Amino acid sequence: MYCVRKVKDDLYWVGGNDRHITLFENIHPVPRGISYNSYILLDEKNILLDTVDWSIASQFIQNIEEVLKDKELDYMIVNHVEPDHSGCIEEIINRYPNIKIICTQKAHMFMEQFGFCINDKIIEVKDGDEMSFGKHKLRFLTAPMVHWPEAMVTYDTINGVLFSADAFGTFISLDGKLFNDEINFEKEWIDEARRYYANIVGKYGINVQTLLKKVSNLDVKCICPLHGPVWHNNLNYFIDKYDKWSKYEAEEKGVLIAYGTMYGNTESAANCLATKLVEKGINNIVMYDVSRTHVSYLISETFKYSHIVLACATYNLNIYPPMLNYLLDMKELNLQKRTFGIIENGTWASKAGKLMRDLLNEMKDMVVLDEDVSLKTVLKQEEVNCIEKLADSIISSMN
Repeated sequence: MYCVRKVKDDLYWVGGNDRHITLFENIHPVPRGISYNSYILLDEKNILLDTVDWSIASQFIQNIEEVLKDKELDYMIVNHVEPDHSGCIEEIINRYPNIKIICTQKAHMFMEQFGFCINDKIIEVKDGDEMSFGKHKLRFLTAPMVHWPEAMVTYDTINGVLFSADAFGTFISLDGKLFNDEINFEKEWIDEARRYYANIVGKYGINVQTLLKKVSNLDVKCICPLHGPVWHNNLNYFIDKYDKWSKYEAEEKGVLIAYGTMYGNTESAANCLATKLVEKGINNIVMYDVSRTHVSYLISETFKYSHIVLACATYNLNIYPPMLNYLLDMKELNLQKRTFGIIENGTWASKAGKLMRDLLNEMKDMVVLDEDVSLKTVLKQEEVNCIEKLADSIISSMN
């Protein structure tokens, strides 16, 4: 049975939801599923904008057939070749053999690398190129490394719709609600939107800034991403989030305490620090056990908060492995402009503190406070003063 939504006159959502998937890109947990968005624009020539993952191909085809009725599908625009959006390209070609595919030169190359039988169907476009399809004229804007090098976005110059590829996307299935004002985005979606951005796009802040500058010159009235809700009002809210995230600016002044503990002693020191901070008036604090929290959530929270405390046991003369994984992900995703405090622990030969500091110093614009806390096994009464000094240093650096 088909399931479509009308976006605007002549424009329809024909995507679907995957609630069976457990790991997006086989890495990131998606406990609330994800949507794969695709759109059809009806005109003198009918256009499909991107396809979907093969997992929902049956639903996708039924949706297309319902919107087209007995009309032909003339063009398919491929904004992004990643398989969760290109998984049905060959199925579309088989059903509509006269279709032409509009994409960048690099997207053409990638589709050939994937082994798609695209033959002579390709129309390559460059940044700023435009094509008319009847009433609608579409402009193509390249968006390399947001988050693949072949990506582009498509702008409808007539109705102001921006088809934004993976930009402005988010985890979570749509569950019948397509538009941003049909959901409580700030309460129920923003954390998953940030986690999507931070882990999928976050490394490429400079490239996102380039795209935002291009978009700022357009009269965008609606944003249609490839995942998550369609934004048809309050666009500046989400654009401002992307601007902040892509500049690596913290959303909030607050403290994320991430601890790696084997037997609970390092966790106790982290609890002590949290308590001292609250007693001194800092209430915006979150705590995570790095062994029990998937690193994608840690990275998302690191994008959110201004200050991060790493409390870590020494393990085989190294950083406790889940904490090391977190730090390496942080470095890989190009995270910047945060202030760190360090608590290390070790029954003998404590090394974690120095090694964490060294890793942080390899990252851009990271400040590591001088007041390290070094414990031997358990936090002792005489060491509580060191925790207090670290708390004071964190608060001082917030002002």
